[in-house]
Amino acid sequence: MYGFNKVPVFKVAAKAAKRSFSSTAAINTAKVAVLGAAGGIGQPLSLLLKHNELISNLSLFDIVNTPGVAADLSHISTHSKVTGYLPDNDGLQHAVSDASIIVIPAGVPRKPGMTRDDLFNTNAGIVKELATAAAKYAPKAFLAVISNPVNSTVPIVSEIFKKYGAYDPKRIFGVTTLDIVRAARFVSEIRGTNPKHEKVTVVGGHSGVTIIPLLSQLNANFTDEETKALTHRIQFGGDEVVKAKAGTGSATLSMAYAAAKFTDSLLRALVIGETGIIEPTYVKSNLFASKGIEYFASNVEINSDGVKQIFPLGRISSYEEQLVEAALPDLKMSIEKGIKFVKEIK
Repeated sequence: MYGFNKVPVFKVAAKAAKRSFSSTAAINTAKVAVLGAAGGIGQPLSLLLKHNELISNLSLFDIVNTPGVAADLSHISTHSKVTGYLPDNDGLQHAVSDASIIVIPAGVPRKPGMTRDDLFNTNAGIVKELATAAAKYAPKAFLAVISNPVNSTVPIVSEIFKKYGAYDPKRIFGVTTLDIVRAARFVSEIRGTNPKHEKVTVVGGHSGVTIIPLLSQLNANFTDEETKALTHRIQFGGDEVVKAKAGTGSATLSMAYAAAKFTDSLLRALVIGETGIIEPTYVKSNLFASKGIEYFASNVEINSDGVKQIFPLGRISSYEEQLVEAALPDLKMSIEKGIKFVKEIK
């Protein structure tokens, strides 16, 4: 399979934390490229991925400092090889070539008072360049897009792949896992439960009012006031971090954790062939296509080919129906903005 190697293992488990190594058997492993690896998300994400036993080659790219990050990570006592590339000497091409999965956290962070939409002009150009390299040198790789605003950057990646005749909507994912991670944590704080046991479905997009937690599907008795307050906190949880960091950054560590979690799910589907993997993600979707919404985040079943099945929202409350209706215009505008950006490139 694309970009795979073999490493010795003793046992293959469904969860990465349960995998252990010996010389008695073998499974496939993969090359994973992180683009933007020296940044606030990229460094902790690369550290977490260095621990993933399904990765044989961790390929890092950024415009500065990547060799140092790679050298540091390469001293960690796990089996994966780490390589770091800079733009010179065709570094981006080498970084993505033969990759099975490309994770893109590259971009500028949010600052106090800045919305995700404010990030568009700078990050759109960065994502365009990285997507172009991926389309040219790793057209079959899974792409996990973190760069904000995800509601626009995923359409940008898709349009770039269309330009190069490499588009497969099943292989392009917007990483919205942080919304689910936050929702689980915030719900657990109210219920006094273990957040790992809270499964909160979050749909829509990955920005403000487009983030829609379906709290009515939980076995909980939240009051209307609690539901509204919790919904708002999940939607704007990133603002808490931006404010707490007082202008020095945004949600990087929690985003790295969420991205590593999502990447592990892609690896288990792609490398092991594990079935029944369901992750929330922002993808090309027909759920609201009749309303002109080409992309939407919802629960998605992932297999070795990428998106296998997109699940409907299921039964939702009248309040959540209002949230969906409020999100759709914002989503449509963001999607159109991303598509327009690529079409205007000469």
